[in-house]
Amino acid sequence: MVNLAFLADTRDPQHEGQPSGSETAPAIATRLGHDAASKPHPASLREAAPVPRIAIHAFCDSAELVGVVEAAAADRLMARAHLSLHRGGLGKAEGLYRKAPCPNLLIVESRSSAPAFLAELDRLAEVCDPGTRLLVIGHVNEVGFYRELLRRGVSEYLLAPISPPQLIAAVSRLYGDGVAAKLGKTYAFIGVKGGVGSSTIAHNVGWSIARRFQSAVTLVDMDLPFGTAGLNLNLEEAQGLREVLDKPDRVDEVFLERLLVQRGDHFNVLTAPATLDTPFDVEELGFEPVLELARAGTPHLVLDLPHLWTSWVRRTLVTADEIVITAVPDLANLRNAKNLVAFLRQARPHDAPPRLVLNQVGVERRPEIRPAAFAKALGIEPLVCIPFVPRVFGTAGNNGKMVGEVSARQGIAKTFAKIAVTMAGKPEPRRRSLLGSLLGRKSHDTGKR
Repeated sequence: MVNLAFLADTRDPQHEGQPSGSETAPAIATRLGHDAASKPHPASLREAAPVPRIAIHAFCDSAELVGVVEAAAADRLMARAHLSLHRGGLGKAEGLYRKAPCPNLLIVESRSSAPAFLAELDRLAEVCDPGTRLLVIGHVNEVGFYRELLRRGVSEYLLAPISPPQLIAAVSRLYGDGVAAKLGKTYAFIGVKGGVGSSTIAHNVGWSIARRFQSAVTLVDMDLPFGTAGLNLNLEEAQGLREVLDKPDRVDEVFLERLLVQRGDHFNVLTAPATLDTPFDVEELGFEPVLELARAGTPHLVLDLPHLWTSWVRRTLVTADEIVITAVPDLANLRNAKNLVAFLRQARPHDAPPRLVLNQVGVERRPEIRPAAFAKALGIEPLVCIPFVPRVFGTAGNNGKMVGEVSARQGIAKTFAKIAVTMAGKPEPRRRSLLGSLLGRKSHDTGKR
């Protein structure tokens, strides 16, 4: 018996994670999430970490898997990986690697019976390089077969049929090493038209997350020439993103920490230069190093995007965990919103649609599209509808404060709190009443005695 020496996962058959002798094949498949009736919910699969820069070769023995691999390769979580698709199963892979080096990860499918499948794997092992991992996709649902795969060191076995999110999640598990839990969530805010209030909403939501959850938030003002985060938050002038673009080779944790401006205990801001002394022509990947670094260092990363359509804006939207689009209820906003939503649905087919915020609703004497009609045309229900209250926003803006700081009991502040809770994906922490705090303190003091 030839062991797959190129596989990193060489678990012993007696390992505690192995199936017990009493488990049936369907039970094993269910436990692994491969049974058709027990597939993971799509939302949970999107919690996977982005796949790192690795080379992946996929050998597909069926037309169905070809479509799955092509869809997975186009997903935002696979953007850094280089994936090559080959039609043909284990036999074709064996022939290729007799002459060519192996990739980091090899994905192979076979529709063969269990004995033939194992024999093909043994022949493949003889030509593969050490260090290559193997993800096997098969149509055999048997306990003995599964054990034989593990004995050969197969990294992962998926029972066909599978979906693109399942394949991405499996690859992420092999290389994530707990990265998903360490990375912060990225929220991209963009307006479908200039002047709709997307930046104000982004700033207030970021501040609300930091305040309500007592959790670190980093706001990045990406409107380089006209960014307003510094003004809205009354921050001292700082170079912020300008230094990141001017000195990309210096971007590290220490450099980023020096550029962040603190606003309260948990809210940090990377400001835009907001000057016109030079044009800002940013390449598609220009912001990627600093955003990756910021995401690794904070639980919540809020991106305030300008109303532009460039390669870097498009990439930032596509790779974000959550997208919030802000619109005013008129015809031009509806047209732009429909175009943006259509693009995002095509570019992010495995993600939930963007969140919609309707702003400046109810302006006196201004013809408007009713929120219900706007939502029906767009196919997305608004997360919130923010009324037109210029006094509240004007007071906050002129004083460099957030709405919750100038009118915490106003309905607008509660609206931002609702968006914050939705974005954070967890319930708002319960606040103890004064009586509860006193009783708790008394109980603690009594316990001391």
